[in-house]
Amino acid sequence: MTIQLVAPPLPHAANTVSNTSRIRTIPSVTVVIPAFNEAAVIAEVIADLRDTLGQNADIVVVDDGSSDGTVLKAIEAGARVVSAPYNTGNGAAVKSGIRAATGEFVAIMDGDGQHKASDLLKLLDFAGPYDMVVGARDPKTQASSLRRMANAFYNKLASYMTGRKIDDLTSGMRVIRRSIAQEFLPLLPNGFSTPTTLTMSCLRSGYSVLYVPFEAHKRVGQSKIRMLSDGVKFLTIIFKISTLFSPLKVFLPVAAMPAAGALTAFVASILGASMWSLAIFLCMSAVMILGLGLVSEQICAMRFERIDSQTEETINRGMVQPLVGEVTL
Repeated sequence: MTIQLVAPPLPHAANTVSNTSRIRTIPSVTVVIPAFNEAAVIAEVIADLRDTLGQNADIVVVDDGSSDGTVLKAIEAGARVVSAPYNTGNGAAVKSGIRAATGEFVAIMDGDGQHKASDLLKLLDFAGPYDMVVGARDPKTQASSLRRMANAFYNKLASYMTGRKIDDLTSGMRVIRRSIAQEFLPLLPNGFSTPTTLTMSCLRSGYSVLYVPFEAHKRVGQSKIRMLSDGVKFLTIIFKISTLFSPLKVFLPVAAMPAAGALTAFVASILGASMWSLAIFLCMSAVMILGLGLVSEQICAMRFERIDSQTEETINRGMVQPLVGEVTL
């Protein structure tokens, strides 16, 4: 259960913002900031957004059961606040923010000072032609060498699973079309793997995704992500989304292992070793796993038929063909 606190909603129509280099037209966007005990910096984050996006920017702070005055600071800074009575998790907070959003696009960013409004503005430049724009962090700005290596591994694995190059799977700063974010709400976990789920779901569904590089700033306070426990969750999410949208990417490698064992046992049996029973068992295991993957793929294809019809309707309204890419700034 969430409680909508009484901060007057601000108009969020497209704003025109003056920048030192050019005039930008900001699309209709709601900025969602999940926050848990971020009283030390949340007011500065909101002020930075208003200075950059315009005073009429629609900002929703989702307080996830904070006990340090985050709610009061956010309301005083002029944001709309949705408050949970207890800590429900970063993903649950993001989902509450998406439900409260009213703009055509939803911008998601952290409330700990790592993300700046100027970086978000770069992402908004590409919102419209692209269904989702993700801020790709420079690896050198990430917290530690261990986390850099873990993120690189996640990026490679997710790129294989989706068939698209993923520059930053776990980036918390992104802009996504609200209707698409709402489509994937039932899939989003309540923990810290919401960015992973959104990225893989969008790519496997054929939505257009762009990566825009930026440098993450040092956060205020302690990180709430735990490398070991949350790392296992990230891996689980990658395989979960892969089996949901592209099951053969998972089942084929798994079936290949008993198939290779069966072939080895058959060859050994021909050469004189009595391993026929093991060879038959491994062969049957490979066939069953492959069959399960093929059935899952057919179920997945039926889901894609519905998604493709929705995508075609979007394209007919003037959108570009689905694609994925990256830019250099």
